[in-house]
Amino acid sequence: MPEGLVAADPFAPLTTKMVDVGDGHQLYVETVGHPLGIPAVYLHGGPGSGCQPGHRLLFDPDVFRAVLFDQRGAGRSTPHGARTNNTTAHLVADMETIRTRLGIERWMVVGGSWGATLALAYAQAHPDRVTGIVLRATFLGTRQELEWAFGTGLSRFYPALHADFLEMLPQDERHAPLDAYWRRILSPDPEVSRPAVMAWYQTERALSQIAPPHDRLDHQAITAQGAARPSTPAMEAHYFSNDCFLAPNQLMDNAPVLGTIPGRIIQGRYDLLCPPATAYALAERWPGAKVIPIAGAGHSQTEPGVEAAMQQAISELAGV
Repeated sequence: MPEGLVAADPFAPLTTKMVDVGDGHQLYVETVGHPLGIPAVYLHGGPGSGCQPGHRLLFDPDVFRAVLFDQRGAGRSTPHGARTNNTTAHLVADMETIRTRLGIERWMVVGGSWGATLALAYAQAHPDRVTGIVLRATFLGTRQELEWAFGTGLSRFYPALHADFLEMLPQDERHAPLDAYWRRILSPDPEVSRPAVMAWYQTERALSQIAPPHDRLDHQAITAQGAARPSTPAMEAHYFSNDCFLAPNQLMDNAPVLGTIPGRIIQGRYDLLCPPATAYALAERWPGAKVIPIAGAGHSQTEPGVEAAMQQAISELAGV
C-alpha cells in the first residue's frame, strides 16, 4: 500500500516497506493506526519469530501510530534466517534507523519475552528517545534464566517432559543439555539439527502456556520427514549460545539508567519461561516501573488477561 494511504480496516497497515539497514539485511517495516498518532514500536519475541497481525491489536488505531517490524533474519525480513551480522547491538541500531527513516522523534517501546530484552537494551542505549515502556514476560537474556526454564523449572513442573528433553541427547551430552541442543540446532547436518529443532520447539511451546495441549515430546512429529521446520530455534540458539550478545547482567545493572521513564511490566503469575521474580527484581532498580501481575496466566501474550492488560498499560502510558 502506498505510504500515507489510510486503510479501510483500522488494523491493516497504513504503510509497508523494506528498509535497508546495511550488512546485507532488509527489514520488513509496517505502520498501523493514525498517521498523526502517538508513536509506538512493537518488538516481537523469539528471537526470530516475526510480527503477527494480532500484535497490531494492542494499539488503538485512532490514537497510535504503531511501528511493527521483523528483526534481522525473521519473518518477512531478508535474507530469511540469516545470522551473520545479527546481534543485539545490530537490532538496537536498526531501531534507530527505522525511527529516523520514519521521522519519529520519540516513541513508546513495547515488547514481550525476547521483545522485552530488546526493549530494555534499546531504552538503556537511547533513553532520550523513549516516552514509555510496556514489557510482558521480562527476559534479561541471561544464561541463568535459560538454565532455570529448561532445567530446574522444567524438571519441577514437567518432570516427564524434562526426561524426554534429555533423552533426545546422547548420554555423554546430557550433563550440559543447553549447549548440546544449541550446538545440534546449529549443525549444518539436517539429520542432527532437525530432531533438536523440533524437540526444543515443542518443549518451549509447553512452557509457554499454563495449560499446554501436550506435555510430552511428540516423537512422531520430531522424526517426520518433509514436515516444516519452525524458524525460531536456530535464531534462539544463535543468540542464547552467545549470551544474547550482552555483557553479564547488563540489563539489570543498567536498569537505573531508565530512571523515571514510565514503565509497566505485565507478568503472568505462572510464567515458567520468564518467572515473576525477574520482573520484580527489575522494577526495584527502575524507579519508573510498576509490575502488573496477571493471575492464572502463563507466558504467552494470548494467555487469559495478558493482552487486555497490555492494551490498558499502553493506553495508560499514553495518557488516553
